Amino acid sequence: MTREIVLDTETTSTDAKVERIIEVGCVELINHTPTGRTFHRYCNP
Repeated sequence: MTREIVLDTETTSTDAKVERIIEVGCVELINHTPTGRTFHRYCNP
């Protein structure tokens, strides 16, 4: 069994000096199949 967590982030810019993370999302996969378990949060939107 292979368990993976896929992580996605959204940022405000492409400039590393001023960008900040505004959203985080995760999806759990087992054997490359989504399990339905997810996580999603806005961070300082």
